[in-house]
Amino acid sequence: MASTGSRALQLLSLLQNHRYWPGHELADRLGISPRTLRRDVERLRDLGYPVDATRGVAGGYQLAAGASLPPLVVDDDEAVALAVGLRTAAQSGIAGVDEASVRALAKVVQVMPPRLRRRVDALRMTTLTTALGPGPTADAGILTVLAQACRDEERIDFAYVARDGQASTRTVEPHRLVSIERRWYLVAYDLTRFDWRSFRLDRIADPKPTGHRFRPRALPAEDAAEYVRASLHTAIEPLIVEAVIEASHDRVVDVLGRWATVEDNGDGTCAVRITADSAEWALFGLAAVDAPFRISGPEEAVVAAADWGERFTRSAAELGIDGSAEVQLPEPR
Repeated sequence: MASTGSRALQLLSLLQNHRYWPGHELADRLGISPRTLRRDVERLRDLGYPVDATRGVAGGYQLAAGASLPPLVVDDDEAVALAVGLRTAAQSGIAGVDEASVRALAKVVQVMPPRLRRRVDALRMTTLTTALGPGPTADAGILTVLAQACRDEERIDFAYVARDGQASTRTVEPHRLVSIERRWYLVAYDLTRFDWRSFRLDRIADPKPTGHRFRPRALPAEDAAEYVRASLHTAIEPLIVEAVIEASHDRVVDVLGRWATVEDNGDGTCAVRITADSAEWALFGLAAVDAPFRISGPEEAVVAAADWGERFTRSAAELGIDGSAEVQLPEPR
């Protein structure tokens, strides 16, 4: 069972849409007894949240209409957890959320008492958050729409582009959102394919709630994260990156021959097709040739290369290095 503080946040999240919740339905959603629900409601009232209650068999709860909600009161551990969560969100891979998280984190730390600020600073200095490299970002608006559909158990329509570029329209019963390796996925039952699927958020467009509720189905996995990991592990659809490299055929074959097909264009360049699990691995191979190259596709690889180029250029600029000038490296010791 979730902690009292976690349940209070879940309860507040459900009540804040200002819909009326029957007591038994709200208790089932939170996985608690009606008695525990009444105690949690009283805790919210003690914190200043105006929760109206209706007694009787059909009784339930609802936030008072037009009420001005006070800020949620948090204890020391919750304040530190909030700061750590915002720091993690700054590297979430959600467009616009990274900068907003940094701004929010600065505000939270600023109002912390000195003892808590020292704890957060200690965490910041002694922990390291890693990522596997650049990747596509998810739209925050799409993420919000899908999260609400998961919460309300409401069917949703959206446009989707598969890895091979094929476009389609899907109607799904959304289950959970999962973040793995800086990519976001929606786990849902696909009513078009009549089976469970995981959809990458950066390939979803124009999600629209249908207004139709559904009874949740049993997920064929221990949890949504395990389902996504299994889907990625069993995927049989490799990423094929095509590029032209300005180097001799022998040089390109020597470096990439094990992972790519190489064709000599006869003009000092070679056309290559690299089969890889991700755009990042293909970029590693292209960079290893140590020659100018131009990526033809897919778009995922082009975007990843642009992201890398921007990072390297920014890093050089911070060191005061002009990218157009020759750099004199120090002699090895």
